[in-house]
Amino acid sequence: MAKTLRTSGDYTIKTGTGAGGSNSVIFDSKTTRVSGDLIVDGTSTTLNTATLTIEDPIIRLAKNNTNTVDTDSGILIERGVDNNAAFYWNEGDTTFKAVTTTSDGTGTSITDTGLANIRAAEPTNTSDVATKNYVDTTVGGGFSLKVAGDDSTQITVGTGNTLQFTGGNGITTAGSEPDTVTINLSNNLTDIHSITNSSTNADLTLSANSNGSVVIDDVLTFPANRSGEPTATAVTKIFAQTPSGGGTGVFFNNTSVSSGAAGELISKKKATALAIALG
Repeated sequence: MAKTLRTSGDYTIKTGTGAGGSNSVIFDSKTTRVSGDLIVDGTSTTLNTATLTIEDPIIRLAKNNTNTVDTDSGILIERGVDNNAAFYWNEGDTTFKAVTTTSDGTGTSITDTGLANIRAAEPTNTSDVATKNYVDTTVGGGFSLKVAGDDSTQITVGTGNTLQFTGGNGITTAGSEPDTVTINLSNNLTDIHSITNSSTNADLTLSANSNGSVVIDDVLTFPANRSGEPTATAVTKIFAQTPSGGGTGVFFNNTSVSSGAAGELISKKKATALAIALG
């Protein structure tokens, strides 16, 4: 027989002694329906049901989180003897994580024991998560890199190929981790046809180590088309101009010699002629 209990105000059921009650209220029925809102004020809510159906399209977690405590939030799955699984927001890392964990769902943090795999469909939009297959076949399979040398000849480095830096003519290369290629110059450089300073009016200096000398083991050529004399302060400069009385066309100047006036080196033929003429 159906019964209806109606009150004109709030209706409170208390069990046991004391203001808050100390025993349980048990509803032993096939179906218990609450027609209005259900508010549970307590520290724990446990549902011992085989199937849970929720109409609400959005589930709100960590309702009273004020962000004053590093609070992780998400879904934890018990796995029996194995570590539990969790998909949650890690507040410290500010990222979603799929992990295995020894945490039991109490407290405010998840302790990761390992990362878990997440499977997704092949991406179709630019903002979709990329699968391993997509990266391997689309990105990896379609990857190519073009490099060029000074001659502008392009070389394509495709997937699985190696871009190798090779030395030669006194240059050696060596690779090392992480991502480093070192280029070394040996003591002797060969087959070098020109060394040019690209800066306007800048010096090009050849220096020997310690007490060594700069040795020119062949012909040293001075072009004779320069105009004017270089300024030499506290150093000696050798240069070439149109031959004059010395008959060589090789000149030098130094501020400590003849007040810096340029002098021409005299040839053997001119020296002999002068020696004869001067007796």
